[in-house]
Amino acid sequence: MEIPIIVYIFGFYKSIAQHMQVILGIIFHFIGGFASGSFYMPFKKVKGWHWETFWLIGGLFSWLIVPPIAACLTVPGFINIISHSSSSTLGYTFLFGLLWGFGGLTYGLGVRYLGMSLGNSIVLGFCSAFGALVPSIYYNIYPVAGKTNLDLLLHTTWGQIVLVGVLVCLLGIFICGRAGTMKERELSSQEKKLAGQKFNVERELAAEQKKESFQQFNLKKGLIVAIFSGIMSACFNFGIEAGKPMAEQAVAEGWNPLFQNNVTYVVLLWGGLTTNFIWCVILNIKNRSFKDYVDSSTPIARNYLFSAIAGTTWYLQFFFYGMGESKLGNGASSWILHMAFIILVANMWGIVLKEWGKVSQKTKNTFLVGLLAILLSVLLVGYGNYLKDKEQSKEAVSIVHVVK
Repeated sequence: MEIPIIVYIFGFYKSIAQHMQVILGIIFHFIGGFASGSFYMPFKKVKGWHWETFWLIGGLFSWLIVPPIAACLTVPGFINIISHSSSSTLGYTFLFGLLWGFGGLTYGLGVRYLGMSLGNSIVLGFCSAFGALVPSIYYNIYPVAGKTNLDLLLHTTWGQIVLVGVLVCLLGIFICGRAGTMKERELSSQEKKLAGQKFNVERELAAEQKKESFQQFNLKKGLIVAIFSGIMSACFNFGIEAGKPMAEQAVAEGWNPLFQNNVTYVVLLWGGLTTNFIWCVILNIKNRSFKDYVDSSTPIARNYLFSAIAGTTWYLQFFFYGMGESKLGNGASSWILHMAFIILVANMWGIVLKEWGKVSQKTKNTFLVGLLAILLSVLLVGYGNYLKDKEQSKEAVSIVHVVK
């Protein structure tokens, strides 16, 4: 009689542990989402620099400096793992990083045209859908053991709830977009300019007029840029999948599974750096803004500091995403949770910055409904993962009946 009791206790504690994994995964994704939704704030402290200047300085920290430092601290053998990885693993990981770079690049323009809250909502909404569903479709065509495919999502209770969560998130994005349309109609021309002003650039009047079209709230241009950015940004999730052999090798060598993706990020972000570096240098040449890097008439030390803080904060989103992914897996759940938290945090900053302060109550209520829909999607995805782990825990409990 002792054996069934021991096995039952083991099954009970295993079930508790699995549920804690879901909770920890959600917490890690929230921290990562907070970092991503907040990283643009330090850029607002930069004065006297062109956009391409502070974007590149921040990017050097995001994509080149901080990733290997994080990998060295958490997976000291990362250089050996990368050097022994196959050319196809490195090539595809880098390629998806390159494509993701276009999304990250146009993200800045999306925020410029639409504002902090609406810009993030549209960009990350499309990024959520593509990033969450495409890997599942891929694994449906090319099955891999342990990977969540579309069939599982469609034919299991937990999978259907996760899919509903994805759809609810997209509905929330649509409602936020509707609120943006209402906002555009209500703002006067002068208010549009104030609502869309994202950079504290102190220039002569001629320079300001030259850039005026890029510093105004513009829904049509913003939507085009945001949709493209969202689709390309989803390539980051594909890059994580392409780099999985490196992450799995890190675990096989005995490194903490919590930080396994830090190896993949090093290669993946090389791709993002390539895209952004080339474009920013082109803009430096076009706008003759190379002098920004050494212009003593600006608060240069302060500008470098806040750009570095912004870049480091940006990287932290994926540092914690990797930790959350290690708990929930890199399926639809992890990606949609990460994106939803980013949207919620970014919109919180939008409220703090009073981007919706001069619109009607109806527009504010519409926007709030959209945010609540996004929050509901987080709860649905979390519950879906809870049911998934509950189903798996039944296997341990069923051992009791076998022993009896």
